[in-house]
Amino acid sequence: VVPVSEQRYPAQPVRFLVGFAAGGSVDILARLFAAKMSESLGQQIIVDNRPGAGANIAGALVAKAPADGYTLLVGSAGGLAGNLAIYQKMPYNPLTDFAPIALMAFQGNVLIVNPSVPAKTVKEFIALAKSRPGQINAGSGGNGSSQHLSLEAFMSMAGVKMVHVPYKGGAPAITDLLGGQIDAIFAPLPEAVPQLGAGRLRALGVTAKKRSGALPDIPTIDEAGLAGFEFDGF
Repeated sequence: VVPVSEQRYPAQPVRFLVGFAAGGSVDILARLFAAKMSESLGQQIIVDNRPGAGANIAGALVAKAPADGYTLLVGSAGGLAGNLAIYQKMPYNPLTDFAPIALMAFQGNVLIVNPSVPAKTVKEFIALAKSRPGQINAGSGGNGSSQHLSLEAFMSMAGVKMVHVPYKGGAPAITDLLGGQIDAIFAPLPEAVPQLGAGRLRALGVTAKKRSGALPDIPTIDEAGLAGFEFDGF
């Protein structure tokens, strides 16, 4: 019998809990890291999607799990920061219930629209939204997600009103955008780029301070007409 203190970690499979549906940016990142970590650690890393409540469901499960390093949260700006300002009661405290391990990535979003939306620039989109207050439906990966926070910041700075439609992850929101059930979304780049490359959606501007190397021809929202706009998620 090997004493627990002398066992090599990990001695059993590790779970990555993701608070969003499969196919979204947090899920994509979790699976990339899980594959590489499985190789280097010689142990299986399982990605466990628990979407809902703006990632609070996954966060609560990790907060209540044994603190043994085998149940990890792949968190995001929404579940670890934004939700504190949105939900009156949280099932966990991100500042005290978790021990941070590593920052995986910063990623900006990109404002994309269904081709049926008659706007090809950020300025045209703002003008359209002002002419149709409360008539443009904008999806997100859930309340408190980076998509939602980008949308709220955009509406506040542009002086427009759109209808927020929250989903249990970015992937189902993109599916409905493709089908025309919603008009727009501030999508994380990993979710948006494949669809933009296929020409099925139209990109208007990225939320970061600088243009993205993945979309070099797409201007920032700041340079495209909404001065001072900037949003990066983590």
